[in-house]
Amino acid sequence: MNTATNVAAPIEQPAQAAGDKKFTPLIRQFLDYLKLEKHFSDYTVRSYGADLVQFAQFLAGEIGQAHANVPPGTVPPEEIDQRALKVESLTVREFLAYLYAQNYTKSTTARKLATLRSFYKFLIRRGMLSASPLASIRTPKQEKRLPRCLDLEQVQRLLEAPGDSDVLSARDRAMLEVLYSSGIRVSELVELEMGDLDLQEGVLRVRGKGRKDRLTPIGSQAIKALQRYFEMRQVDPRMSQSRHAERVFLNKHGEPLSTRSVRRKLDKYLVAAGLDPGISPHTLRHSFATHLLNNGADLRSVQELLGHQSLSTTQIYTHLTTQRMKEAYDAAHPRADAPTIPHPAVERAAYPYYSAKAG
Repeated sequence: MNTATNVAAPIEQPAQAAGDKKFTPLIRQFLDYLKLEKHFSDYTVRSYGADLVQFAQFLAGEIGQAHANVPPGTVPPEEIDQRALKVESLTVREFLAYLYAQNYTKSTTARKLATLRSFYKFLIRRGMLSASPLASIRTPKQEKRLPRCLDLEQVQRLLEAPGDSDVLSARDRAMLEVLYSSGIRVSELVELEMGDLDLQEGVLRVRGKGRKDRLTPIGSQAIKALQRYFEMRQVDPRMSQSRHAERVFLNKHGEPLSTRSVRRKLDKYLVAAGLDPGISPHTLRHSFATHLLNNGADLRSVQELLGHQSLSTTQIYTHLTTQRMKEAYDAAHPRADAPTIPHPAVERAAYPYYSAKAG
């Protein structure tokens, strides 16, 4: 088994999240791998880093009921890496017990476990370990939660809320129209560039998770909203002369719009439309998928449009369409409202069988 002292320093610059001094050399290398080789988003890398920092604090004894109250920074990062390489499954279980005592939800605990699995899988691939200490640990069973979905009337109210009287409202209208028309993620929306749009064909090129590109169609209403936004943007010097002019969605200063800004804009229009302020941008993605399935789209096509790697991820939306399917059945099937058909055994009792006479 190799030790942390044999770990070579990363050749390239650390990932954006790796500027934090709390990261040990091993964690920095792992985050570089996620950022530079796996092409994970900055947000995902930061999430992995936060989970690993917490585990490192547990190994250092800074947190956790089973450890002494060690002041932060007492244990050198290299020593924490040594402890990480020697971790056994019992230590991981103690960490899980600590999370349980801190009232972490099952979903959060499962995410932290997934982070540790990825981290130790990385160490094995780099030849630093021969086996993962998480091999015998099962992920806690999750509660199945159906994604929220807007109905068509609610979607219409939300999309009309921004208007298009000025460049910023036209941008927001186009932004919401694209989200609902294509079902793309907010992180994919803010990364869109002018070269990714083919409004004549009605197609977007989307950079999905892991930098995997896909083509996604958009509807006529989204195209119309984009054209209106581009017309007004051309006469606005803050946007037309921006050094980020290749980006589709810019803020009022000509800088690329952030995912946080999209959320703030959505919150504003939810209030204006009289809708639940708890709705998130991802709800438009859920609504996109559900409405497609409700109107006859097949599951495989929806999977491709959403950019899901696994069909099982897309199948969550089939639960939302069950009631719709029952309503369609009741309305269309000729015997949907008929009394229950008797069981064959009951029929035989009511109408006894007489064998044919011989001869």
